[in-house]
Amino acid sequence: MLHENHQDEKEGVIDALFEKTKDYVETRADLFKLRAIKKTAEVGSSIVSKVIVAVVFTSFFIFLNVALGLWLGDLTGRSYLGFFILSAFYLIVGIIIYSNRQKIISSPVADSIIKSMNS
Repeated sequence: MLHENHQDEKEGVIDALFEKTKDYVETRADLFKLRAIKKTAEVGSSIVSKVIVAVVFTSFFIFLNVALGLWLGDLTGRSYLGFFILSAFYLIVGIIIYSNRQKIISSPVADSIIKSMNS
């Protein structure tokens, strides 16, 4: 009978240890999920805010360029020449950016994404 009580105690301790281990694993899994959700929300909100800022600045930039094109057209006496001048300027800028795209765009964007995921 004493041996049975001792065996029952061991089984009870093992069961309790198993339950605590199971609870610990479930808690760790929940914590991981919550951290993933938090990181996803941070990245998502960052993207949304950057898109909104980009839309506002793009609108500003478009109106500024229309005004510049019209102004340059007035200076040259031909309205279409102002837009041709701006187009040539942006073509040159585009070629420069394209030829340096790895250094100017790809690396900084990748670094920014990695930094936001690690913080």
